[in-house]
Amino acid sequence: MAKRKAVPDRGAGRSTAAATGVPAWRYIESSALVAAVLEGDAAAKASIRAQGKRVTSALTIAETTRAFLRASLAGRITAQQHRAALLALQSFARRCHIVSITETILTRVGRPFPVEPIRTLDAIHLATAEALGAAPALGIIITRDLRVRENATALGYPVE
Repeated sequence: MAKRKAVPDRGAGRSTAAATGVPAWRYIESSALVAAVLEGDAAAKASIRAQGKRVTSALTIAETTRAFLRASLAGRITAQQHRAALLALQSFARRCHIVSITETILTRVGRPFPVEPIRTLDAIHLATAEALGAAPALGIIITRDLRVRENATALGYPVE
């Protein structure tokens, strides 16, 4: 996988978002991607495919890969379905800006979030969205995780 810069261009899409109502970026959290690929969740698929720059954490790729492996080892999916899921993940990664987990993100993870307790990996997702540097109204967080949803909402992000 090609290395990508840690934080996307903070000015990208701002005027477009304001003029069209389309969010400048859509942060796709792991639970939504797993729901779309493994469970065929139509709403998650639609949210991921909607207009706006797709952004995720490198953590999402790792968590999703592990979720596919666990499903395969547990017999929930066949070897062929596992391969198809990995191909879908590769396609997603090519079409998505992947944010590295930086010291800035890890420092933010160590501070309180509006709705505690929150698991460390969930905090990394939220800190990554915050590191994008844009006002919450310019982005949207796509998740199926209740703790991420509650915190994202409390931080002012729209959530799907």
